[in-house]
Amino acid sequence: MSELDRDSSRSKPSGIVKSIDLVTTVTGVISALALLVMTAIVCFEIFSRYVLNEPTYWGTDIATYLLVGMTFMGLAQAQKAGAHVQVELLIGAVSDEWRKRLEIFANWLGLIFVIFAGWQMAAFNYAEYVNDTRDWGLLGTQQWIPELFVSLGYLAFFWAILADIFRISAAPRLRENIIVLSVLALFTALLLLGPDTVRIDKFRVDIGSVAIIAFAVCSAFVLNGSRMFLALLASIVAVGLAFAFAKGAGLVVIGLMLVATLFVLLIIGVRVALTLGIAGLLGLMFLLPSPQLSLLAERSWNSVNTFTLTAVPMFVLMGALLIRSGVTKELFDALTRWFGRTPGGIAHATVGASAVFAAVSGSSLATAATMGKVACPEMTSRGYGTRLTYGVVAAGATLGILIPPSIAMIIYGTNVGVPVPQLFIAGVIPGLILSLGFMACVTAWSFVCPGATPRGEAYSIGEKIGGSLSILPFLLVIAVVLGSLYAGVATPSEAGGVGAAASLVIALYRRSLSWRGLYLTAIETVRITSFLLLIVVGAAIMSWVFDFLRIPKTLVGLVEGADLAPWLVVAIIAAVYVVLGMFIESISMMLMTLPVTFPIMMSIGVDPLWFGVFLVVMIELGLVTPPVGIILFILRGVAGDVPVKEIVYGVIPFVGVILTFLVLIYLVPDIVLWLPNKLQ
Repeated sequence: MSELDRDSSRSKPSGIVKSIDLVTTVTGVISALALLVMTAIVCFEIFSRYVLNEPTYWGTDIATYLLVGMTFMGLAQAQKAGAHVQVELLIGAVSDEWRKRLEIFANWLGLIFVIFAGWQMAAFNYAEYVNDTRDWGLLGTQQWIPELFVSLGYLAFFWAILADIFRISAAPRLRENIIVLSVLALFTALLLLGPDTVRIDKFRVDIGSVAIIAFAVCSAFVLNGSRMFLALLASIVAVGLAFAFAKGAGLVVIGLMLVATLFVLLIIGVRVALTLGIAGLLGLMFLLPSPQLSLLAERSWNSVNTFTLTAVPMFVLMGALLIRSGVTKELFDALTRWFGRTPGGIAHATVGASAVFAAVSGSSLATAATMGKVACPEMTSRGYGTRLTYGVVAAGATLGILIPPSIAMIIYGTNVGVPVPQLFIAGVIPGLILSLGFMACVTAWSFVCPGATPRGEAYSIGEKIGGSLSILPFLLVIAVVLGSLYAGVATPSEAGGVGAAASLVIALYRRSLSWRGLYLTAIETVRITSFLLLIVVGAAIMSWVFDFLRIPKTLVGLVEGADLAPWLVVAIIAAVYVVLGMFIESISMMLMTLPVTFPIMMSIGVDPLWFGVFLVVMIELGLVTPPVGIILFILRGVAGDVPVKEIVYGVIPFVGVILTFLVLIYLVPDIVLWLPNKLQ
C-alpha cells in the first residue's frame, strides 16, 4: 500500500481537522451575519434617503466593508463545501487513486498562493495600522480595521485547504501534528521577516518566499510521501526557471507562457480563482522589473472594496429566498396551465418560468438548480423526451445572466466603467428574443419528433386565471427591483437589497422561512459570493500583470495593423470564447479575457453596451458547452441516472439558437442599443 493510501480506512476526522472545521463554522457564521447586516443597512439607507430625506453618511462605507469581510471570511466555508469552481476535465477522467493525487497536488499549489497573499495582506494590514491610514470618506475609518478581516479570511482559508489535504491524505495524526507545528513556525518566521525580506536577486526571490516554498514541499513529503514531494518541488522549480528566463523575452512568448500556465493549472484541477492568482503571482515575481508581491495585498483589498459589488450577494440572496419560499414551483405550474395543450407546452412553460425566475435571481446557476428540480421531473413524468427535457432546462437557465438584473452585467460594468442600469436596459429585448428563440426551437422539435412532446391537459380559463395568482410574487419582486432602480429610488447596487427585502417578506408571509432556514440561505449565498469575488481578486492580480507588460495594448496594435474587417475580428473573438467556454467557468472566462478583448473591441468601434450583451451571450454559451459547461453538471446532479451525453445532445439545438442570435445582433445592433438610447 502506498503512503498516500495508508490509513485510508480512517473515516473519522482527526481532532485537528475538527478544530479547523470549527474555525470554518465560526467564520461562516460571521460571514452570514455580515451579509444580513449589509442588506439591512442598504435597505435602511434607501428608506432614510427617500422617505425621511435624510441620507446617511455612513451607510455606503459600512456596507462595503461588510462586503469585504463577508467575502474573505466566507472563503473557508466555500472551501469546506466544495463551492470553489474547478475544471474537472482531467480529474473526472482518471482513476480514484490518481484523482486523489491530483486533488492533493492542486490543493498544495493553491495553498502556496493563499500563504503568499495572506502574508502580504498581513504586512499591508500592519503598515496601515502603524501609519494610521484612514478612509477618505466622511467616516474617516482606520483602514486596518476592515482590512483585518481580509487577513483573517486568508488565514481561515489556509486552514480550510489544509484540512482538505488532511482529509484526502488520511495520514496518521502524528504527521498532521508535525504539519501544524510547521505552520506555526512558518507564520512566526514570516511575521519576523516582514514583507521586505532579504532578497536573492540572482533568482528574483526573497527569504520569505523560500520559506513558504520550503514549508509546502516539506509538508507534502511528511504528509504524502516522496512522490508528492518530488512532483511539487520539480513543478515549482521548472515553472520558476521558465518564468525567470522568460523575463525580457517578446510579449508573444510571455503571453503564451501565461496562457499555458493558466490552462495547465485548470486542467489539473486547481480552483479557478487560485489559478488566476498563481499566474498573477508568477508574473509579479518574475516578469516585472523587480518583484512586486505587495500587489497581492493591494489587489485583494481594492478589487472587492467597492460598493457596486454589494449587488452580487444581495441578488443571490434574493433568488435563494424565493427558492426557499416555494413560489418557483407554483410559477411553473401556472405557466403549465397556459401552455399545456400547445405542442411542447410544458417545455414552453419551462422557458417562460426560467425567464421570469432569471429576472429576479440574476443567476443562471440558481435558475438551473431550481428549474432542474421543478421542471425536469414534471416533464419526464408526462412522457417528454429526456433530451428535450434537459436541453430546454439548460437553455432556459442561461437566461439568468442576460435578463436583468444580471450578476455578470454588474461585474462587467464595474470592470470596464459602463453604467450598470444601461446594461440592464440593453439586456431586456435580447433576453425576450432569445426566450422566443428557445420556444421556437421547442416548437420545431415537437414537429420533427412528435413523440418527445406529448400534449398536456386542458384547463379552463378560470383555472388558468386562478393559477396565475402564483406569478404575483415574482411580478412584485420584479416591480420592486426594476421600479426602484429606474424611478431613481435605488442605485443598481441598492436594488439588490430592495429585492432581497421583498423576497424575505414573501417568504415570511408564506411561513416558509425559519431562523435556521434564514441562516442556511445566508450561508449558501456566502459560499456562492465568496468564490465569485475571489475570482474577481485573482483576475485583478493577473490583469495588473497583463497591463504592466502592455499585452492588451500590443494586441490592439496588431489588430489595427492587420486591418481586419470588424466582422472578422468579432468572429475570431466569438470563436475564442466558444473554445474557452468548453473548459473554463463563465465568470472566470469573462474576467480573464476582458483586459484583452475589451480594448480590441473598442479599437474597431464597437459600442461598449453592445459588447456587454455580446459577452454575456457568449458566457451563456459557455455555461452549456461541453465538457465543462457548469449547467450541464448541475442538471446531471439533479437528474441522478441521466448520462451527461444525453443532456449534451439535448442542448445542442439550443446552442444553434444562441449562435444564430449572435449573428442577428451583429447584423442589427439596434436590437441591443435601441432601448437604452430611447430611455436616455
